[in-house]
Amino acid sequence: MAQTTPNHTQTVSGWAAHDSSGTITPYVFKRRENGKNDVTIEILYCGICHTDIHHVKNDWGITMYPVVPGHEITGLITKVGSDVSKFKIGDRVGVGCLAASCLKCDFCKQEEENYCDEIQLTYNGIFWDGSITYGGYSKMLVADHRFVVKVPDSLPMDAAAPLLCAGITVYSPFKDHNLLESPGKRIGIVGLGGLGHVAIKFGKAFGHHVTVISTSPSKEKEAKERLGADDFIISTDPEQMKSKFRTLDFILDTVSAHHSLGPTLELLKKKGTLMLVGAPDKPLDLPAFPMIFGKRSVKGSMTGSMKETQEMLDVCAKHNIRCDIEVVKTDQINEALDRLARNDVKYRFVIDIAGKP
Repeated sequence: MAQTTPNHTQTVSGWAAHDSSGTITPYVFKRRENGKNDVTIEILYCGICHTDIHHVKNDWGITMYPVVPGHEITGLITKVGSDVSKFKIGDRVGVGCLAASCLKCDFCKQEEENYCDEIQLTYNGIFWDGSITYGGYSKMLVADHRFVVKVPDSLPMDAAAPLLCAGITVYSPFKDHNLLESPGKRIGIVGLGGLGHVAIKFGKAFGHHVTVISTSPSKEKEAKERLGADDFIISTDPEQMKSKFRTLDFILDTVSAHHSLGPTLELLKKKGTLMLVGAPDKPLDLPAFPMIFGKRSVKGSMTGSMKETQEMLDVCAKHNIRCDIEVVKTDQINEALDRLARNDVKYRFVIDIAGKP
Protein backbone atom coordinates (compact mmCIF):
# COMPACT_ATOMS: atom_id res chain seq x y z
CA MET A 1 0.00 0.00 0.00
CA ALA A 2 1.08 3.58 -0.59
CA GLN A 3 -0.13 6.92 0.65
CA THR A 4 -0.15 8.17 -2.91
CA THR A 5 0.44 6.99 -6.50
CA PRO A 6 2.04 8.78 -9.48
CA ASN A 7 -1.49 9.95 -10.36
CA HIS A 8 -1.69 11.87 -7.08
CA THR A 9 -0.52 15.25 -8.33
CA GLN A 10 -2.98 17.68 -6.75
CA THR A 11 -1.69 19.42 -3.63
CA VAL A 12 -4.34 19.78 -0.95
CA SER A 13 -4.41 21.52 2.41
CA GLY A 14 -6.00 19.57 5.23
CA TRP A 15 -5.81 18.59 8.88
CA ALA A 16 -4.45 15.27 10.15
CA ALA A 17 -3.52 13.28 13.24
CA HIS A 18 -0.01 11.81 13.12
CA ASP A 19 0.01 9.56 16.18
CA SER A 20 -2.23 8.11 18.90
CA SER A 21 -2.27 11.37 20.83
CA GLY A 22 -5.01 12.24 18.37
CA THR A 23 -3.84 15.83 18.04
CA ILE A 24 -4.94 17.39 14.74
CA THR A 25 -2.51 19.69 12.94
CA PRO A 26 -2.42 21.27 9.46
CA TYR A 27 -1.24 18.80 6.83
CA VAL A 28 -0.48 19.16 3.13
CA PHE A 29 -0.90 16.06 0.99
CA LYS A 30 -1.67 14.87 -2.54
CA ARG A 31 -4.95 13.75 -4.11
CA ARG A 32 -5.41 11.92 -7.40
CA GLU A 33 -6.30 13.63 -10.64
CA ASN A 34 -9.99 13.66 -11.55
CA GLY A 35 -10.63 10.43 -13.49
CA LYS A 36 -13.36 9.61 -15.97
CA ASN A 37 -15.68 8.33 -13.21
CA ASP A 38 -14.74 11.00 -10.69
CA VAL A 39 -16.01 14.35 -9.51
CA THR A 40 -13.87 16.94 -7.75
CA ILE A 41 -15.53 18.64 -4.80
CA GLU A 42 -14.68 21.91 -3.10
CA ILE A 43 -15.44 21.02 0.53
CA LEU A 44 -17.53 23.56 2.39
CA TYR A 45 -18.37 21.69 5.59
CA CYS A 46 -17.43 18.46 7.33
CA GLY A 47 -19.15 17.01 10.37
CA ILE A 48 -17.21 15.52 13.27
CA CYS A 49 -18.28 11.97 14.07
CA HIS A 50 -17.50 9.96 17.20
CA THR A 51 -15.75 7.52 14.85
CA ASP A 52 -13.21 10.27 14.14
CA ILE A 53 -12.13 10.15 17.79
CA HIS A 54 -11.59 6.39 17.64
CA HIS A 55 -9.52 6.71 14.47
CA VAL A 56 -7.30 9.61 15.48
CA LYS A 57 -6.48 7.87 18.77
CA ASN A 58 -6.18 4.41 17.17
CA ASP A 59 -8.68 2.98 19.66
CA TRP A 60 -9.48 0.14 17.27
CA GLY A 61 -5.87 -0.59 16.33
CA ILE A 62 -6.42 -0.03 12.60
CA THR A 63 -5.35 3.58 12.02
CA MET A 64 -2.85 4.30 9.26
CA TYR A 65 -1.09 7.54 10.17
CA PRO A 66 -1.19 10.27 9.12
CA VAL A 67 -4.99 10.09 9.13
CA VAL A 68 -7.18 12.84 7.67
CA PRO A 69 -10.60 12.18 9.23
CA GLY A 70 -14.05 13.22 8.06
CA HIS A 71 -16.91 11.34 6.42
CA GLU A 72 -19.74 13.86 6.72
CA ILE A 73 -18.83 16.05 3.78
CA THR A 74 -20.79 18.66 1.84
CA GLY A 75 -19.49 20.85 -0.95
CA LEU A 76 -19.71 21.99 -4.56
CA ILE A 77 -18.60 20.11 -7.66
CA THR A 78 -15.79 21.86 -9.52
CA LYS A 79 -14.88 19.17 -12.08
CA VAL A 80 -16.72 16.25 -13.68
CA GLY A 81 -15.24 13.14 -15.33
CA SER A 82 -16.04 12.22 -18.92
CA ASP A 83 -18.19 9.20 -17.95
CA VAL A 84 -20.21 11.07 -15.31
CA SER A 85 -23.70 12.09 -16.38
CA LYS A 86 -25.71 12.64 -13.18
CA PHE A 87 -23.62 15.53 -11.84
CA LYS A 88 -22.51 18.88 -13.23
CA ILE A 89 -20.19 21.67 -12.12
CA GLY A 90 -21.79 23.68 -9.33
CA ASP A 91 -23.97 20.89 -7.95
CA ARG A 92 -24.48 20.76 -4.18
CA VAL A 93 -23.29 17.31 -3.13
CA GLY A 94 -22.39 15.15 -0.18
CA VAL A 95 -20.00 12.29 0.57
CA GLY A 96 -20.49 9.95 3.49
CA CYS A 97 -18.63 6.93 4.82
CA LEU A 98 -18.13 5.01 1.57
CA ALA A 99 -15.40 5.58 -1.01
CA ALA A 100 -15.36 2.34 -3.02
CA SER A 101 -16.67 -1.20 -3.27
CA CYS A 102 -16.06 -4.10 -5.65
CA LEU A 103 -19.15 -3.20 -7.75
CA LYS A 104 -19.48 -6.88 -8.74
CA CYS A 105 -20.69 -8.91 -5.73
CA ASP A 106 -24.31 -9.69 -4.91
CA PHE A 107 -24.43 -6.89 -2.35
CA CYS A 108 -23.22 -4.33 -4.87
CA LYS A 109 -25.60 -5.62 -7.57
CA GLN A 110 -28.51 -5.37 -5.11
CA GLU A 111 -27.60 -1.77 -4.19
CA GLU A 112 -26.36 -2.83 -0.76
CA GLU A 113 -22.74 -1.95 -1.42
CA ASN A 114 -22.29 -0.86 2.19
CA TYR A 115 -22.11 -4.60 3.05
CA CYS A 116 -19.60 -5.46 0.30
CA ASP A 117 -16.66 -7.49 1.62
CA GLU A 118 -14.31 -5.13 -0.21
CA ILE A 119 -15.87 -1.88 0.96
CA GLN A 120 -13.40 0.94 1.47
CA LEU A 121 -14.09 3.98 3.57
CA THR A 122 -13.73 7.68 2.88
CA TYR A 123 -10.73 7.86 5.17
CA ASN A 124 -8.30 5.31 6.55
CA GLY A 125 -9.21 2.97 3.70
CA ILE A 126 -7.38 1.60 0.66
CA PHE A 127 -8.74 2.89 -2.65
CA TRP A 128 -8.80 0.90 -5.89
CA ASP A 129 -5.41 2.29 -6.91
CA GLY A 130 -3.80 1.14 -3.67
CA SER A 131 -3.58 4.58 -2.09
CA ILE A 132 -4.75 5.44 1.41
CA THR A 133 -7.98 7.44 1.50
CA TYR A 134 -8.04 10.85 3.16
CA GLY A 135 -11.28 12.35 4.39
CA GLY A 136 -13.14 15.62 4.65
CA TYR A 137 -10.93 17.54 7.05
CA SER A 138 -9.48 19.07 3.87
CA LYS A 139 -10.16 21.72 1.27
CA MET A 140 -10.89 19.42 -1.65
CA LEU A 141 -11.91 15.83 -2.41
CA VAL A 142 -11.87 13.65 -5.52
CA ALA A 143 -14.59 11.01 -5.31
CA ASP A 144 -16.01 8.32 -7.58
CA HIS A 145 -19.43 9.62 -8.65
CA ARG A 146 -21.12 6.37 -7.58
CA PHE A 147 -20.36 7.29 -3.97
CA VAL A 148 -21.64 10.87 -4.13
CA VAL A 149 -25.18 12.12 -3.43
CA LYS A 150 -27.03 15.33 -4.21
CA VAL A 151 -27.94 17.65 -1.34
CA PRO A 152 -31.47 19.04 -1.88
CA ASP A 153 -31.62 22.81 -2.25
CA SER A 154 -33.79 23.24 0.84
CA LEU A 155 -31.21 21.69 3.18
CA PRO A 156 -28.49 24.01 4.56
CA MET A 157 -25.07 22.65 3.66
CA ASP A 158 -23.75 22.87 7.23
CA ALA A 159 -26.71 21.17 8.94
CA ALA A 160 -26.92 18.59 6.14
CA ALA A 161 -23.32 17.40 6.59
CA PRO A 162 -23.90 15.10 9.62
CA LEU A 163 -26.84 13.50 7.83
CA LEU A 164 -24.26 11.75 5.62
CA CYS A 165 -23.36 9.58 8.64
CA ALA A 166 -25.64 10.18 11.62
CA GLY A 167 -28.71 10.61 9.45
CA ILE A 168 -28.32 7.53 7.29
CA THR A 169 -27.16 5.41 10.24
CA VAL A 170 -30.51 5.88 11.99
CA TYR A 171 -32.67 6.11 8.84
CA SER A 172 -31.64 2.69 7.56
CA PRO A 173 -33.01 0.78 10.61
CA PHE A 174 -36.32 2.66 10.34
CA LYS A 175 -36.61 1.53 6.73
CA ASP A 176 -35.44 -2.00 7.51
CA HIS A 177 -38.28 -2.38 10.04
CA ASN A 178 -40.98 -0.88 7.82
CA LEU A 179 -41.33 2.18 10.03
CA LEU A 180 -41.35 4.77 7.25
CA GLU A 181 -44.99 4.36 6.25
CA SER A 182 -46.59 2.44 9.14
CA PRO A 183 -47.33 5.12 11.76
CA GLY A 184 -48.50 4.50 15.29
CA LYS A 185 -45.71 2.29 16.58
CA ARG A 186 -44.10 2.81 19.97
CA ILE A 187 -40.37 3.18 19.49
CA GLY A 188 -37.52 3.82 21.89
CA ILE A 189 -34.30 5.72 21.29
CA VAL A 190 -31.40 4.88 23.63
CA GLY A 191 -29.05 7.84 23.96
CA LEU A 192 -29.63 11.49 23.14
CA GLY A 193 -26.62 12.61 21.14
CA GLY A 194 -25.61 13.05 17.52
CA LEU A 195 -27.46 9.91 16.37
CA GLY A 196 -30.27 9.95 18.91
CA HIS A 197 -31.50 13.47 18.25
CA VAL A 198 -31.89 12.75 14.52
CA ALA A 199 -33.63 9.45 15.29
CA ILE A 200 -36.23 11.32 17.36
CA LYS A 201 -36.91 13.63 14.42
CA PHE A 202 -37.34 10.71 12.03
CA GLY A 203 -39.60 8.88 14.48
CA LYS A 204 -41.91 11.86 14.86
CA ALA A 205 -41.89 12.62 11.12
CA PHE A 206 -43.01 9.04 10.45
CA GLY A 207 -45.87 9.29 12.94
CA HIS A 208 -44.62 7.20 15.86
CA HIS A 209 -44.77 7.55 19.63
CA VAL A 210 -41.14 8.19 20.60
CA THR A 211 -39.62 7.40 23.99
CA VAL A 212 -36.08 8.51 24.85
CA ILE A 213 -34.11 6.19 27.14
CA SER A 214 -31.22 7.98 28.82
CA THR A 215 -28.96 7.93 31.87
CA SER A 216 -29.20 11.74 32.09
CA PRO A 217 -32.31 13.18 33.82
CA SER A 218 -31.21 16.65 32.71
CA LYS A 219 -31.97 15.76 29.09
CA GLU A 220 -35.71 15.16 29.61
CA LYS A 221 -36.81 18.75 29.02
CA GLU A 222 -34.63 18.99 25.93
CA ALA A 223 -35.94 15.70 24.53
CA LYS A 224 -39.59 16.63 24.97
CA GLU A 225 -39.71 20.38 24.42
CA ARG A 226 -37.03 20.89 21.80
CA LEU A 227 -37.04 17.60 19.90
CA GLY A 228 -40.65 16.49 20.37
CA ALA A 229 -40.20 13.18 22.19
CA ASP A 230 -43.40 11.84 23.79
CA ASP A 231 -41.87 10.10 26.79
CA PHE A 232 -38.58 9.86 28.67
CA ILE A 233 -37.19 7.00 30.74
CA ILE A 234 -34.20 7.33 33.06
CA SER A 235 -32.48 4.01 32.46
CA THR A 236 -30.74 4.05 35.85
CA ASP A 237 -34.09 4.28 37.68
CA PRO A 238 -35.34 0.70 38.30
CA GLU A 239 -38.90 1.85 39.03
CA GLN A 240 -39.18 3.82 35.79
CA MET A 241 -37.78 0.91 33.81
CA LYS A 242 -40.17 -1.53 35.47
CA SER A 243 -43.17 0.71 34.78
CA LYS A 244 -42.41 0.56 31.03
CA PHE A 245 -42.01 -3.24 30.89
CA ARG A 246 -43.09 -4.61 27.49
CA THR A 247 -44.35 -1.28 26.13
CA LEU A 248 -42.18 -0.72 23.04
CA ASP A 249 -42.30 -2.27 19.56
CA PHE A 250 -38.80 -1.29 18.48
CA ILE A 251 -35.72 0.21 20.14
CA LEU A 252 -32.78 1.90 18.42
CA ASP A 253 -29.65 1.91 20.60
CA THR A 254 -27.27 4.71 19.59
CA VAL A 255 -24.91 4.54 22.58
CA SER A 256 -21.22 3.98 21.88
CA ALA A 257 -20.23 3.42 25.53
CA HIS A 258 -20.20 0.00 27.19
CA HIS A 259 -23.58 -0.91 28.71
CA SER A 260 -25.82 -3.89 29.42
CA LEU A 261 -28.62 -4.66 26.96
CA GLY A 262 -30.66 -6.72 29.42
CA PRO A 263 -32.70 -3.91 31.04
CA THR A 264 -33.37 -2.31 27.65
CA LEU A 265 -34.61 -5.60 26.19
CA GLU A 266 -37.22 -5.85 28.94
CA LEU A 267 -38.87 -2.70 27.58
CA LEU A 268 -39.73 -4.49 24.34
CA LYS A 269 -43.00 -6.22 23.65
CA LYS A 270 -43.02 -9.87 22.60
CA LYS A 271 -41.15 -10.26 19.29
CA GLY A 272 -39.78 -6.74 19.61
CA THR A 273 -36.43 -5.77 18.12
CA LEU A 274 -33.45 -3.96 19.60
CA MET A 275 -31.26 -2.50 16.87
CA LEU A 276 -27.67 -1.49 17.64
CA VAL A 277 -26.03 1.34 15.71
CA GLY A 278 -23.55 2.55 18.34
CA ALA A 279 -20.04 1.06 18.23
CA PRO A 280 -18.66 0.44 21.74
CA ASP A 281 -15.00 -0.54 21.83
CA LYS A 282 -15.74 -3.38 24.29
CA PRO A 283 -18.26 -6.26 24.07
CA LEU A 284 -21.73 -5.49 25.38
CA ASP A 285 -23.51 -7.47 28.11
CA LEU A 286 -26.27 -9.50 26.46
CA PRO A 287 -28.18 -11.80 28.84
CA ALA A 288 -30.12 -14.62 27.21
CA PHE A 289 -33.30 -14.68 29.31
CA PRO A 290 -34.83 -11.37 28.13
CA MET A 291 -34.53 -12.65 24.56
CA ILE A 292 -35.76 -16.16 25.26
CA PHE A 293 -38.78 -15.21 27.35
CA GLY A 294 -39.89 -12.41 25.05
CA LYS A 295 -38.92 -13.92 21.69
CA ARG A 296 -37.01 -10.69 21.19
CA SER A 297 -34.29 -10.00 18.64
CA VAL A 298 -31.05 -8.05 18.79
CA LYS A 299 -29.69 -6.82 15.47
CA GLY A 300 -27.02 -4.46 14.21
CA SER A 301 -26.89 -1.97 11.37
CA MET A 302 -24.15 0.13 9.83
CA THR A 303 -24.40 3.02 7.42
CA GLY A 304 -26.88 2.66 4.56
CA SER A 305 -26.39 2.16 0.85
CA MET A 306 -25.89 5.02 -1.57
CA LYS A 307 -29.49 4.66 -2.80
CA GLU A 308 -30.74 4.81 0.79
CA THR A 309 -28.54 7.81 1.52
CA GLN A 310 -30.00 9.80 -1.36
CA GLU A 311 -33.49 8.72 -0.32
CA MET A 312 -32.77 9.80 3.25
CA LEU A 313 -31.67 13.28 2.17
CA ASP A 314 -34.80 13.66 0.06
CA VAL A 315 -36.94 12.60 3.04
CA CYS A 316 -35.14 15.15 5.21
CA ALA A 317 -35.90 17.86 2.66
CA LYS A 318 -39.58 16.82 2.58
CA HIS A 319 -39.96 16.83 6.37
CA ASN A 320 -37.53 19.71 7.06
CA ILE A 321 -35.23 17.45 9.10
CA ARG A 322 -31.68 18.56 9.69
CA CYS A 323 -29.08 18.07 12.40
CA ASP A 324 -28.78 20.45 15.33
CA ILE A 325 -25.20 21.64 14.99
CA GLU A 326 -22.46 23.82 16.40
CA VAL A 327 -20.18 25.17 13.67
CA VAL A 328 -16.46 25.41 14.49
CA LYS A 329 -13.48 26.82 12.62
CA THR A 330 -10.55 24.69 11.53
CA ASP A 331 -8.38 25.94 14.41
CA GLN A 332 -11.01 24.63 16.85
CA ILE A 333 -10.97 20.99 15.69
CA ASN A 334 -9.01 19.68 18.68
CA GLU A 335 -11.24 21.50 21.12
CA ALA A 336 -14.31 20.10 19.37
CA LEU A 337 -12.94 16.54 19.49
CA ASP A 338 -12.25 16.92 23.22
CA ARG A 339 -15.74 18.26 23.86
CA LEU A 340 -17.33 15.52 21.75
CA ALA A 341 -15.52 12.91 23.85
CA ARG A 342 -17.24 14.47 26.89
CA ASN A 343 -20.61 14.63 25.09
CA ASP A 344 -20.43 18.42 25.37
CA VAL A 345 -22.27 19.32 22.18
CA LYS A 346 -25.87 19.70 21.03
CA TYR A 347 -25.72 17.67 18.98
CA ARG A 348 -23.09 17.58 16.26
CA PHE A 349 -19.98 19.60 15.52
CA VAL A 350 -19.50 20.75 11.93
CA ILE A 351 -16.23 22.22 10.68
CA ASP A 352 -16.45 25.28 8.45
CA ILE A 353 -13.79 24.04 6.04
CA ALA A 354 -14.13 26.79 3.44
CA GLY A 355 -14.18 29.54 6.06
CA LYS A 356 -16.08 31.89 3.79
CA PRO A 357 -18.04 34.80 5.26
